[in-house]
This record gives sequence, C-alpha cells and structure tokens, in this order.
Amino acid sequence: MSKSLVIAEKPSVAQDIVRALTPVAGSFTKHDDYFENERYIVTSAVGHLVEIQAPEEFDVKRGKWSFANLPVIPPHFDLKPVEKTKSRLAAVTRLAKRADVADLINACDAGREGELIFRLIEQYAGPVKGGQRQPLGKPVRRLWLQSMTPQAIRDGFQNLRSDAQMRGLADAARSRSEADWLVGINGTRAMTAFNSRDGGFFLTTVGRVQTPTLSLVVEREEQIRKFVSRDYWEIHGDFAAQAGHYPGRWFDPQFRKGDDEHARAERIWDAAQAHAIAQAVLHQSGTVEEQAKPTTQASPLLFDLTSLQREANGKFGFSAKTTLALAQSLYERHKALTYPRTDSRYLPQDYLSVAQDTFKALAQSRLAHLAPHAAHALQSGYVKPSRRIFDDSKVSDHFAIIPTTQPPAGLSDAEQKIYDLVTRRFMAVFYPSAEYLVTTRITKVPSPALPAPVQHFKSEGKVLVKPGWLAIYGKEADGELAEGKDGKGAESKSLVAVQPGESVQTEAAEVKALKTRPPARYSEATLLGAMESAGKQVEDDELREAMQEKGLGTPATRAAIIEGLLTEKYMLREGRELIPTPKAFQLMTLLRGLEVQELSRADLTGDWEYKLAQIEKGELSRAAFMADIAAMTERIVKKAKEYDRDTIPGDYATLAAPCPHCGGIVKENYRRYACTGRDGQGEGCGFSFTKSPGGRTFSAAEAEQLVRERHLGPLEGFRSKAGWPFTAELRLVPDAEHDNVKLEFDFGDDREPEAGELADFSGQQPLGQSPADEGQVYEWGNSYVSELAVPTARNPKPSSQFKVGKIILQQPIEPEQIRKLLAEGQTDVLDKFISNRTRRPFKARLVWDAATGKVGFAFEPREGGKPARGGSRFGAAKTAAKTATKTATKSAAKKTTTKAAKTARKTTTRQPAAGKQPSAALAAVIGSEPVARTEAMKKIWDYIKAHNLQDPKDKRTIVADDKLRAVLGQDRVGMFELAGKLGPHLG
Repeated sequence: MSKSLVIAEKPSVAQDIVRALTPVAGSFTKHDDYFENERYIVTSAVGHLVEIQAPEEFDVKRGKWSFANLPVIPPHFDLKPVEKTKSRLAAVTRLAKRADVADLINACDAGREGELIFRLIEQYAGPVKGGQRQPLGKPVRRLWLQSMTPQAIRDGFQNLRSDAQMRGLADAARSRSEADWLVGINGTRAMTAFNSRDGGFFLTTVGRVQTPTLSLVVEREEQIRKFVSRDYWEIHGDFAAQAGHYPGRWFDPQFRKGDDEHARAERIWDAAQAHAIAQAVLHQSGTVEEQAKPTTQASPLLFDLTSLQREANGKFGFSAKTTLALAQSLYERHKALTYPRTDSRYLPQDYLSVAQDTFKALAQSRLAHLAPHAAHALQSGYVKPSRRIFDDSKVSDHFAIIPTTQPPAGLSDAEQKIYDLVTRRFMAVFYPSAEYLVTTRITKVPSPALPAPVQHFKSEGKVLVKPGWLAIYGKEADGELAEGKDGKGAESKSLVAVQPGESVQTEAAEVKALKTRPPARYSEATLLGAMESAGKQVEDDELREAMQEKGLGTPATRAAIIEGLLTEKYMLREGRELIPTPKAFQLMTLLRGLEVQELSRADLTGDWEYKLAQIEKGELSRAAFMADIAAMTERIVKKAKEYDRDTIPGDYATLAAPCPHCGGIVKENYRRYACTGRDGQGEGCGFSFTKSPGGRTFSAAEAEQLVRERHLGPLEGFRSKAGWPFTAELRLVPDAEHDNVKLEFDFGDDREPEAGELADFSGQQPLGQSPADEGQVYEWGNSYVSELAVPTARNPKPSSQFKVGKIILQQPIEPEQIRKLLAEGQTDVLDKFISNRTRRPFKARLVWDAATGKVGFAFEPREGGKPARGGSRFGAAKTAAKTATKTATKSAAKKTTTKAAKTARKTTTRQPAAGKQPSAALAAVIGSEPVARTEAMKKIWDYIKAHNLQDPKDKRTIVADDKLRAVLGQDRVGMFELAGKLGPHLG
C-alpha cells in the first residue's frame, strides 16, 4: 500500500502531527527518525539540512580571495549537506526514496523559509543528471498551518495545497537564497579584497539586506554627530481662576511651518524677548476662550511579528531575537499562539467563528487577569465583523498573531509577558473605542508695552469619559493617558473650570531655557520600524503597513539581520541603543565612494524585497529577478576594481595630536592616518599608520589617543591572517630603518628590561601585596609584577618571580581583577579566554595557588556539580602569546594541569600557604593561630561583615571599630587597601 511522507521542519512539529492524526488515521509506530502507520510516514528536518553552494570550479577559498576570481556568478547552484545534520538528511532522503512512498507532504513552517527547507531536501533526494541534482519527481502537496492545535492540523490535512499553488512561493524562496549568496559572497569578497590590498586579511562582510540596514544606523549617527544644538526659550504661566489654578504655555498664534524644522509655535529664539514677555504678563489679568469636544481613540491593530517585536522591546527591553524565540515557543511548544512569522495585522473574513471560540476559551480559562474581559466582550456582543479586523485583501500567506483556543499554563515569566501582549491586543481590537473629552483653553493676557499687544497661552486637558478597550489594560493604560501629543503630559488631566466671561490672574510666568536635541539613536524597536518601511520614517500604523512590501527583509529575518550586525561588530548594543562602530562608518564610506547605491541606501534595496513578493504572487518571473541580481553583483565588483584606495572620498577627521615624528598635522584618509606636514597640505614626514590593523578599525578618538600617548589598549576584535580573533595592545615605536615612527602590535609578552634599565613605580598606587613575597604589586609594561620581581633602585637584583600578564589567552586582565586576586585569592569569572588548542572561548577565574606558587585557572561547576572543562593551568610569568609558541612544553604542562585540576576537584579547597603569626592587634580580631595571608584576609572580611563595618553609602569603604582601628591605623580605609594594611601584622 502506498504512503505519504510528511516532512516537518522540526521534530516537535512532527510529534504534534502524529498526535493530531492518530484519532483519524490510526496509531503510529515510532522508529528512530520517523513515525509510521498505514497511510503516513512522518519525519522532520532540524531546520536547514541542505545549503546551496557554487559548483566546485567556481568555488574560491578564503585564502584566494582576490579580484582575479571575481565576480562569481555560477550558471547553477549545487547542494551540500549542513555538516552538523548530515545523518538526519540521510535518514529523510532514505525515506523519500522508499518505493512505497507515493507522494511527499511539505509540513515545514508556513512561509518562504519553510518552503526553501523542504525544496532543497526534495532536490537533494533526487537523481544527479549532467552533474546537477534533479527534483525527486514524486508528487508534492503542502500542509499550510497557521495554528498548531490538533484540530487545526487535521483541518490542514483536509485542505492540502497543490504544488502548482506553491510554485510562486518556491520560486521566491530559491531566488532569495541565491540572491543573498551572490550579493553576499561577491560583495564580501570584493570589499575584503579592496581592504586587504596592503596585506593582512580585513574581512568586510556585506549583504543584500544586512548592509542597507546598517546604513540606516550609520546615517542616524551621522545626523547626531553633525547636529548643532540651538538655544530656545519657553514661557510657562500659572493662572488663578475662581475654581483654582491651571497651567498654560505661551504660543504664537501667527506661527506657520517653514524651512526651519526645529521651529515651533511655543519656541522663542531670543532670551531677551522671552523675558520681556514674561515680565509684561506677570500679575496681569487675562480673558479665557475655551473649546471642549469629544474625541475617540481606537485600539491599535492586531500584531504582526515586527509590531510585536517593537512593542516587546519598548515595554520589556526584549531584543527582536528574544521576542521571536518566545513567540515561536508559544506557537510550537505551548500551542497558545498562531504562527508568529507573519507580516499581516488582519484576520481572514471567515475567521469570525474562530475569534468567537477563542473568546469563549479565554472566558472559561483560569487566566484571572484576562477571563473577565473576554466574558464581558461576549456578553456585550463585541465580537462581530469589522473591516479593521477581518480583511482578506490584507492577508497573504499568514494572518495576524492571535491566541489560540488553548489558553496555556506553566509559562515562563517572559513567555507570559508575550502571551499577555498578544491576547490583550486581540481582545482590545474588538472592544469599542475609548472616549475622551478634550478641552483646549486659550488665555489672552494684554501686553501694551510690547509690539504684540496680546500674549496667548494654551492649556489642554484630556478626560477619559468611557474607557472602552483601555479597560483591558487597567492601570497599564495610565501610561498612555499620562502622555499628551507632545509626550510631556500636555493632555494628561482635566482643567479647573472657568466661568464664561471670568477674568483670570497671571500668578507666575517662568522662562525655561531649553536646547534643540538631535534625533534619537535607533533602538531595536525603532530600527525594526525603519526596516519595515525601508528607512522612511512613518509612524502611522496603517500607512506604514502600506509600505511593508518595500521593506528590508521580512518579519522572520529582521531579528537575525540585527543580530548578525552585532556579531560582526558593525554595531554595539548599549542599553536599548544601537550604536555603529568605526568599522561600520568605514564600510559606508567605501560603498558611498564606490557609488554602490544598492547597498548604501535602504530605500533602493527595499525594492528587491518588493520584487520577491511579486514573484510569490506570480507577477514577476524568477529569471528576470535573478538577472537583475546578477547585474547588481557585477556592478558592485566592477566598481571595487576601478577605484584606488587613496581616492575614496569621505568625511575624514583631522587629529589634534601632532605627528610624533615631526610635529606636523595628522589627517585621516580612507585607509590611513598620515602626517601632512606642519601646514596640513603636503606629504609630511612619511609618518602614517593603517586605520584597520588586524582587521579592526580605529575610531578617531582611539587614533587620537594612540598618537598622543604612543600606546593604546588592550583592544579586542583583531583578526590574524588565518581569521582567528585576538586581543592586543598597540604602540608607536621608533623605526630605525626609515628614521621614523611605526605602529606595532604588543601581544603582552613578558618584557625584559634593557641593560641597566630600572623599574620606577613612583607615582603609582600599589594594587596589593604579592602573595609570593613581601613586595607590593604594580603595573609594569605588559604585566602586573611584584616590586621584588624586577630591578629597581632599592632592589637592583630581582628576588621574586611573581608576574601576571595584562592579557592572558586574549582576555584583558583589568587592575580591578588583580586587586581581587591579591585580596581574596581569586578574580571574578572572566569569560573571554580563548583556548590555544581549540580556539574556543571559555570562562574561568584566575586563582593564586600557594602550593605551586603560581596563578592558575579555576572553573565554575556545571549543573549537577560536575566541574566545567576549560583551559589549563599556566605559569604566571607566561602570557597568552608566549604560551601559544611554547609547543615543546605544552604536552607536559597539560598533564600537570590535568592532574592538578583533578586534585582540586576532589578536595574543593586549595592547599593553604605556610601560616604566619599574627600581631597582637590582628590576633584580637582573627585569633592567635598562625595563618596564611589569604586566610587572614578571609577572616578579616568575616569580621567586617559580622560587625557591619562597611559604609552603607559606599560598600567599598571600611569604617573601623576599636579593634580594627588598631590593625588599620585609621578610621576609614578602602577595601583594596586592606591587603597592604594587613602585611605588617603577619610576622
């Protein structure tokens, strides 16, 4: 008997399908990679199992990236398995080829990406003809699920879509994938080749959607940097009426909008004028004109993914990626929401009965904060047809995100927040509009001494008459009512009553000095909105929705695009702000200079997404779209080949610090900072340094510091020629060969003093006392050293070896951590160590091991008590760079490390150092038994905490009692000074 093979996108969905089909199709037998009964075989991918690649003759490895091999536009694309999931791919293709499988059912996610996952698997399972894989050839049908409830799945199987119906989506999916490959591969290789002409490997990634998105953030930052703030003044009056006082703000009734974007009716640009008006109206009587009119406010539209991500970012600070993951979990795992990766904010016109059933389920649920509102809506007949909710013309592949008929239980706090957002919005859209009474009051005060004989003040009040949909939000709605049109509460409350013809008195007239402000930086919420409208600032929901088809990316991909820009260090996330890095500015300078508008202007690239939507609808051929993409790719590469790096125009900086060689003016160009002579116009003395050493681009401030101080760092984000990340300091050092100054990396190697050189620690505060000797620890070169470990005027011959590198396995070690190491025996957990063996990051503490007399790693236990694996113990005198080169001793060191680590795990405590006799004063605090320095510090801290001796306003300051004062010698001492104060009391 022939069977249908059902291929889901994830194992969890396959299990849901089996559970839903069992009552109508019979029970299934579970196998390793699939379920089977008389009619169906159900299996799944694990996301993407196959990816496209150029045929081997077109493939260029990274080390060969050069213009000679570009552009790469293959006549077709080969397929290759995703390495991590090759076994799953083999299992799925084996099932697809079974003789008893008559047809395939695509049950991957209902969207472009789900279509692509299935189509690539199906093609990979097919035969190879003429060197190309062909489709398998078995009939294909599509399971299109908007909800994951069992009934929705059974309904989907009753309404499977034909292969012909899905052809447009399949073509769009393949076109998107191949277009991203062509632009990404060629653009990245071309820009990397351009930036690597002087040697090294400066990886410069670009993408069809990623780079125009970045351009939005860079353009906004440029506006902020160029913004020149202007002073202006406002006059705020306080007026006394019979019923009480009310505020008013001065405005010019003759104001009309002009070319000045910062001009407002209430702004005065001259301080003297503002003060003259305030003085003229003070204590004067005024007349009142008032108009009150009712107004309504409808609820916002239902959520699509982008609007949900924006709302969650604004309310909870969730990233777009986090919100998508939470919504996907509520859809797949909890069956509580419909399909989240949607760009529609409407429901199908035949969905009224589903909406009613959902309200009934909510009304009967145990969700006490939602159930009463659902019950009220049913009782009041609110759930009825409306074009604002049900509109087939606004629904394509997916409809808006709404709750299902299965109210969930056992949600995490974050999941509950997203579920509540969606469910409240779903209920609110059916509720009546909120009704307000809005009062606008104009107070006119005579000013005969001024050119304008009357001054006008506006007061606005807003009173909620009927809450309507706001009742669902309760106290949360107060935030909306508290903000007026200007966001400053201008309409936040009602005004005291004024009788017709009543005269009011100006009790106060305050002049407020203010400044115009630059546009705000993008947050994820506002960037998502800008991507949706291809950079056009559209605040109105319904107008922005009309522009969605020309947006950047899709709702399903925008979160990943933003995360990719953060990963590539094109942007940084500071709080909720997204800030472009110098690397981003350099890329935009390059693309603008090359005149590659498609990648440097978001609105132009938005057209490509619009064309993909046309392919889905059958309004544009795949061949025509791909021809446009190929032409775009060729143009990008051609432009990059034509330009010389020194001719790229841009807005470049001039440094304030003089040339360290001749004192001339140092200016920036596209690739370097270079001396231009004392007049700033010539070739200068020849001093220059690259803007992007090791693939990391300087900011102007970093370049300024480097030239001024001749050293910088340690800095992260460098890459070796092989592409490995590393951390290093940078220095400007004498260049004897060219009689100049040059830039060098400083990898934190132990610095041996030159002959006769003595370390000088005068002017430095010690970080604490060395645990290996009686010396104090200071910063010295690229290390933290005991004063007894280097030659000094007092101690010409070193007698100690205590030395810790400032960079260990690419992890910068800050002075604060060394203080903790010396005071407490260990640092905080540091998370940027990079293993020399695996090149993977790991987390560990640095600890002082008195038994070996060295600093080593301590690893946090994993869940279940098992210690985490990580790097090995290292000698304190060896830094990361030197350790990496000592391959001859690595094996022995590793064995010693493993043995030491096992011992440490078994004992859980480090072997104490030999005890020292405490002084009488110290013994009065910690006891008279001999004790190691670290143990003495621990006992001191126990005493401090037990007697509450930390300053409540500054926990880092110790306020001594009588006993502790005898040890410390003063009433107050900083926590990092404790170790030094303790030393003299341990004999």
